[in-house]
Amino acid sequence: MNYICSRCGKTEDVSTRKAKCDCGGLWKLDFQPPKFRLDLVDKDTWSIFRYRKFMPLLDECWKDISLGEGMTPVINWDEDLMLKMDYFMPTLSFKDRGAAVLVSHCKAIGVDSVVQDSSGNAGNSVAAYCARAGIACEIFVPEGTSPKKIDMIRAHDAKANVVPGSRDHCADVCRAKVEEEGKYYANHVYNPFFYEGTKTYLYEVYEQLHRVPENIFIPLGNGTLFIGVVKALEEFLESGIIDHMPNVVAIQSEYCAPFLKAYESGMMEPAAAEVKPTIAEGIAIGVPMRGREILEYIYKYGFQVIAAPEDEILSARAALARRGIYCEHTTAANYAAYLHYCRLHGRTRDSLIPMCGAGLKSDH
Repeated sequence: MNYICSRCGKTEDVSTRKAKCDCGGLWKLDFQPPKFRLDLVDKDTWSIFRYRKFMPLLDECWKDISLGEGMTPVINWDEDLMLKMDYFMPTLSFKDRGAAVLVSHCKAIGVDSVVQDSSGNAGNSVAAYCARAGIACEIFVPEGTSPKKIDMIRAHDAKANVVPGSRDHCADVCRAKVEEEGKYYANHVYNPFFYEGTKTYLYEVYEQLHRVPENIFIPLGNGTLFIGVVKALEEFLESGIIDHMPNVVAIQSEYCAPFLKAYESGMMEPAAAEVKPTIAEGIAIGVPMRGREILEYIYKYGFQVIAAPEDEILSARAALARRGIYCEHTTAANYAAYLHYCRLHGRTRDSLIPMCGAGLKSDH
């Protein structure tokens, strides 16, 4: 199995320690799963690895690394909206989907030490799964990251470095360490194995509902869940499960919206965006590294992009909590954006939004 450079087309075996191609392009994965069928799902495995027939796994080390991630319920919020409860995870966020697959890959190719940068949740996930796999782990997070997320990283015996400045600067500091010291970059943006985990979000939705909702709302910072969802939808089209793309609405922070600005102007690269302080820290990415790839998906399939109004996020979080859903601020931005979308476009039936992170993670 090979990586393919998204820029120059060069191939490299997936056992490589290179974080990206020599030309600077990010890797895509040369992997074509079989057509999706429910009879290929291992219903005796209660984790995302029930879908392993559709995953690029090199061996069976996932059996010793899985923490039972996935299989989160879909609940009805009202007659128009469903919530996918993805904070029902080992580290309380959807990032466990990608981390379980990525760390299993690291173990399979003999990696014994990794570094990663994160706004918090992906760092928690990679730290936890590395602890499970016996892989040393160092995480870089930007200042302002929830102290509880940092505590979780350290609890998993990973080193946590708090970097002054923005989320994007934090990534630059971490990548400099990768370049200087040759560390394996177990990053949820660079490494395409991560998306082979996040695509199970929609596998589960289809298995649970026996259909795909017409309106799928997805938070968009670096595109971790967005790319996974698109991959699953493309597989569903190829398999004949769906005959058209649903209406996918990508959600940005009002205070950090490079994709929305590009979308409104028809640009092929994310727009330069001033990153203002936002409580939706998980999607506050001013320089998304897979920006062109994500915009190509948006234009190809006629997806939409919307911003979550900053001054409505806390009220959205409170409204969810009053009915039993205690989520973190970035997750509440999904609901705020959905309500804003309905004000702009009218009642939006058969809608789905992810509850990405648990509330206790962002109480600070």
